[in-house]
Amino acid sequence: MSSNPFTRRRFLGGSLALSGGLALAACGGGGGGGDTDAPAAQSVSQTQIDEAMNKETTLTLWTWVPEIQKEVDMFMEKYPKITVKNVNVGQGSPHYTKLRAAIKSGQGAPDVAQMEFQYIDSFTFGDNLLDMAPNGATEEVMSQFPDWVRSQVTKDGKTYGIPQDIGPMGLLYRDDLLKAAGVTPPKTWAEFASTAEKYHAANPKSYLSNLAPSDPGHFVSFLWQSGARPFAFDGKETVKIDLLSDQAKQVAQFWSDLLAKDLVSVDVDFENTWYQGLSNGKYASWPAAAWGPVFLQGTAKKTSGKWRATELPQWEAGQNVSGNWGGSTDAVLKSSPNPIAATQLALYINTDKSSALRLATEQFLFPASNAILSEPKFLDQEAPFYGGQKVNEKFAEISKTVTPDFGWLPFTDFLYNASNETLGKAIADKADLMPALQAWQDAAVKYAKDQGFTVS
Repeated sequence: MSSNPFTRRRFLGGSLALSGGLALAACGGGGGGGDTDAPAAQSVSQTQIDEAMNKETTLTLWTWVPEIQKEVDMFMEKYPKITVKNVNVGQGSPHYTKLRAAIKSGQGAPDVAQMEFQYIDSFTFGDNLLDMAPNGATEEVMSQFPDWVRSQVTKDGKTYGIPQDIGPMGLLYRDDLLKAAGVTPPKTWAEFASTAEKYHAANPKSYLSNLAPSDPGHFVSFLWQSGARPFAFDGKETVKIDLLSDQAKQVAQFWSDLLAKDLVSVDVDFENTWYQGLSNGKYASWPAAAWGPVFLQGTAKKTSGKWRATELPQWEAGQNVSGNWGGSTDAVLKSSPNPIAATQLALYINTDKSSALRLATEQFLFPASNAILSEPKFLDQEAPFYGGQKVNEKFAEISKTVTPDFGWLPFTDFLYNASNETLGKAIADKADLMPALQAWQDAAVKYAKDQGFTVS
């Protein structure tokens, strides 16, 4: 991790402004059910790729990554006949809303668009994303990504995005505050609960952690780590919605117990009160994704040297598994008139070593590729903010423990909105989360059936 502080805006997608039904309709393109039964596209040859990259071409890239023009310029230097227009239409809601509108109208859609893992299914459902495998995203190329990362972008042998960054979950904690309270970083969630009680008793104005009522993605990352697999989509018409599994109930009950005892705070994250809490010691830890260390470093500058990073607490002693929060890809729209060049742009940004390393060390995206996850220039950086700890190395190790095969639904927009109205409200009220979990399940199932999906 660089020692230069860098404050990032929250890049995880929030609730979309469109309703779930409108969002799905806006994606309608090639028949609504995708093309998973269509014959596999014929792979292009290297000669065809070379010809495409030596032809006067203009590509449009929609991305919210700061200063990605650096990597785009590297691409254009390598392929001087290709011009890339780099456009930031916003992130989260604005990005996806404008992308759906452009697809629906048939005008103005980019060739390549940044897309978070959890939204890919909502675009493949409308048959709007290109299978990039025949255009250069070969098995050999994609093998450089960890299996769990590849599972986020592939389905039925087709590749719908080139991974750009990931968010394996760890625990950031205030070493000074824990020591002053006579506690150590908890290794299990049971220890987390007892530590939260002891810490709050020693420091009544501070909490071991905060559980935000405003961020479904954070809670879902806990489900991911627990082994719960609440969502799945077959690419056609069948979805799985299982927010009431034993693992999901375990997670909800765990946090319910802490809320009932007032052992965690419930501040809305990524707002002023939360920023202040990170800076003034209101929270002694933050279960955070791999992008969190740099974010925190820019947000709580006056606490430099006091934080450390470790693994997420485990549900069973001796385990070593994690979940993921965040992560995005570069996807090619099926409407692109230049699918080969567009695929090569997405590949270059994220698989060319110089480009990918630059993204990791200058734009501070936590890398998705094994090459950068094992690169000494990335791993060996000592972070003064974390007492000289090699935080990149720690999260690179954690990334190897993310459990695979976590699926999503083709209506994440509605799903996350429904969470805010059910689970989020219960968290804010410090109420029992179990009824809220049931309400979230019921709302998601009803919506799926109303939209014509079969719920398994």
